[in-house]
Amino acid sequence: MFSTIQNDRRVSPCIFGLAMGIMGMTDAASAADLSPPERAFDQERFEQRFEPKRNWSLILGAGAMYKPEYEGGEDFKVSPIPFVKFTYGEWLEIDPKGVTVTALKHNGFSLSGTVGYESGRDEDDGDRLRGLGDIDLAATVGVKAAYALGPVELSAAVEQTISGSESLIGTFGIEYSAPVTEKLILGAKAEAIVANDKHMEAYFGVNSTQSAASGLPEYKPKAGLKRVNVSASATYLLDEHWLVRGQAGLGILTGDAADSPIVEEKLQPSVSLGIGYKF
Repeated sequence: MFSTIQNDRRVSPCIFGLAMGIMGMTDAASAADLSPPERAFDQERFEQRFEPKRNWSLILGAGAMYKPEYEGGEDFKVSPIPFVKFTYGEWLEIDPKGVTVTALKHNGFSLSGTVGYESGRDEDDGDRLRGLGDIDLAATVGVKAAYALGPVELSAAVEQTISGSESLIGTFGIEYSAPVTEKLILGAKAEAIVANDKHMEAYFGVNSTQSAASGLPEYKPKAGLKRVNVSASATYLLDEHWLVRGQAGLGILTGDAADSPIVEEKLQPSVSLGIGYKF
């Protein structure tokens, strides 16, 4: 009997150890069940992290403008116009007017440099221009300062023509642009344009030689305010890529420009319409 008791005492520790092992395995399994599940692989997030976001935009299209044949003329013509606009980040913009590089932008204020062109004028553009000669196409350089107050922007710019008419032109403007709906953007703009003596003489003056050739009286305009422009525009987004833009404007010649013998009409209206595709 004593032998039997001894054997029972030897077996007990073994049973106790086995029980503890089973309990440990059970606790481990329970802990594994309580641990959070592994997150599934997010392919979209992975692509956004390793593929850089595009910081440029491009709009390509075409349109037409109905406007006077020359500044001051009363006859109108339809001219094809390119509808192109390329932007890169917040510092580069290229459109039919030229290239704009924004060097400074802070708290609504911006300072930009521009390179563009002055289209000149052909003496065949109107009867009153015959004998005055052509004004050649020329490059322009300029600087523009602007201050944005929400959808409203105030601006002042100066532009110098290289060769050609050697014009120096200053433009002071106010512009409003804001979306009305998800697809419609409306805008309005008003600006005053001042010019130096060389610009006024080239586009509105008549010297002795030109007077003899054209029959117009001699006229020598002086520098000053030459024109005030007002316009309204609407841009409608047809879908994610296609858009239509229309604009109507009125220019009013003033001062010595309005009094020039080559001017047939002081009011200079214009209308344009274009369609573009945004990449």
